[in-house]
Amino acid sequence: MRNRTAAFVFPLFLVISAVLVGLRAAAAAEGGEPGAAKVVWHVDFGSPRRLSAMIQNVNNMVTTYQENLQDYDVRIVFLAAGIRFVTEDPLAKTPFAEDKALKARRGELIQRLQQLRQLHNVKLELCEITREAIGLRKEKVIEGVEPVRSGVVRIAELQSQGFAYLKIE
Repeated sequence: MRNRTAAFVFPLFLVISAVLVGLRAAAAAEGGEPGAAKVVWHVDFGSPRRLSAMIQNVNNMVTTYQENLQDYDVRIVFLAAGIRFVTEDPLAKTPFAEDKALKARRGELIQRLQQLRQLHNVKLELCEITREAIGLRKEKVIEGVEPVRSGVVRIAELQSQGFAYLKIE
């Protein structure tokens, strides 16, 4: 009887393993690990208050994923007025020039963005069309921000890969 059970259980184990490997491969082919949360945040606004609220939401999100041992891929895509938050340059004589509110909070906001990147592996991406349009040199962008040709195209690409779209109001 024992040999019959082993003869039945082992092939069953192989079939289940093959199915699981196949499901994992299919999920990887679709652009992610099974169960991985994928989220893109859209930053095209210049309000330090809104960015601060968004950073808190992103932090709460990734902390929850970590507590639940869930894999995640969270991106923040900056374009248009959002460029204000990924440089220490005052952007004088541009539509995105520093104002009193930004000047007062810029250091804190940049530090919080860097913490999201360094501690929680949140990816920061900047629209090159915006950067080039205002003449901001690449070396003026804060460390760890990856260039993307078009911010809106990047967001659309990520959505087509299954990323949820979020924007703080």
